[in-house]
Amino acid sequence: MADNADIATELMERRMEAALASRPVWIGYDPAANPKCEDCGQEIPQARRDALPWVTTCIECQGIRELRGRHVR
Repeated sequence: MADNADIATELMERRMEAALASRPVWIGYDPAANPKCEDCGQEIPQARRDALPWVTTCIECQGIRELRGRHVR
């Protein structure tokens, strides 16, 4: 017999599976196709692309974007 914790865990797993199934899929996305930063044009370091394959900016430009975002709020 399942207790409340088991039921809650099952519910969370089902919701997670549903969320993952409904996430957008990037058709034809190939992170190796454009290894350059879309802001400055410099090559994004391989270690950054390996860690975060979806990134489109280098660390410096991402930092600038984040700072600008903070000032807008």
